[in-house]
Amino acid sequence: MNTFYEFFAGGGMAHAGLGEEWKCLFANDFCEKKAASYRKNWGDDHLVVGDIAKVKANQVEGQADLAWASFPCQDLSLAGNGVGLDGDRSGTFWAFHKLMKQLDKDGRKPHMIALENVYGAVTSHGGKDFEAIIKSLVSVGYRAGGMIIDAVHFVPQSRPRLFIVAVDAKLTVPSELCAETATPAWQPAAIVKAYNRLPKKLKDQWIWWAPPAPDTTPGTLDQLIEHEPQGVTWHTPEETAKLLEMMSEVNAQKVELAKQAGRLKVGTIYRRTREGRQRAEVRFDGISGCLRTPSGGSSRQTIIVVEGEKVRSRLLSPREAARLMGLSDNYVLPERYNDAYHLAGDGVAVPVVAHLARHIFEPLIESYRRLQLVKVA
Repeated sequence: MNTFYEFFAGGGMAHAGLGEEWKCLFANDFCEKKAASYRKNWGDDHLVVGDIAKVKANQVEGQADLAWASFPCQDLSLAGNGVGLDGDRSGTFWAFHKLMKQLDKDGRKPHMIALENVYGAVTSHGGKDFEAIIKSLVSVGYRAGGMIIDAVHFVPQSRPRLFIVAVDAKLTVPSELCAETATPAWQPAAIVKAYNRLPKKLKDQWIWWAPPAPDTTPGTLDQLIEHEPQGVTWHTPEETAKLLEMMSEVNAQKVELAKQAGRLKVGTIYRRTREGRQRAEVRFDGISGCLRTPSGGSSRQTIIVVEGEKVRSRLLSPREAARLMGLSDNYVLPERYNDAYHLAGDGVAVPVVAHLARHIFEPLIESYRRLQLVKVA
């Protein structure tokens, strides 16, 4: 069975994406609320709750095929404070790196590492943070490459994220897993620019990962909404009318067109400040905006349902948020709305993890094991 560590585990969405053919040897998260959800869904025999900086190598079992780390994004986000890897939150990456060095010293570093973060991690501090991440991986004996993968190719949510996949430099990477140059679908201009800024010794350890395109259709927002939502209530007609009044002429026209569609239309609304005035912006393209953690009311998405002249609105439900992340309805969510929404908005899209597992991680493991059998023979 394939094995993995799950750092910054949250509710275990990487666990969900890797699936039943993978066994978690160790998981860690700082947040007790998220850990409670992790326990309900995955058990706690391998879970350590607490600061990653205090985790010791002897607490981490065995040698895993993969270490997954969706480290905090707040300091790297384009909407964040801009301190990057020097920040208290995103800077926890260095504690993870230190632990990987300790495992390397013990002769049991993971065969692969996968890092996930926001798009802004590519350009943070003029690309210096990205370079620092690649340099840190190379220093522990890995080759690495980055991809931008948008969850919209798998679920109806616009969620572009940076994924860096690193593999032990001693292992052979099958040629079908990579390309000689950038693949625009996975390495857009920002990644290419970041690569071009790297010093030659890091470029020499770069891999242009080239997984196949997704072979599934993401569906649309109206296919996953709850018609009898749990955990939220519909707005009053007055509250809905207020939202409509906050729309610009362009956005109000979108609602009018939805009324004329002749069928039920589901959209999402974000409240934003434009030129000093709060506005409600709507989209009816069947795609949700990127889920965010609910630090404030404006970060929560509002659902708008239009059926002829009937217009209703409400907050996105916890289960809908989970579905937008690719979690199954069997996944046990926190009871409190904010906790459930935070868990979803702070996670990694499950089907993206599954795609990487199927087309990069598992082929690498299979290649490695075949080589081991040849050596034994």
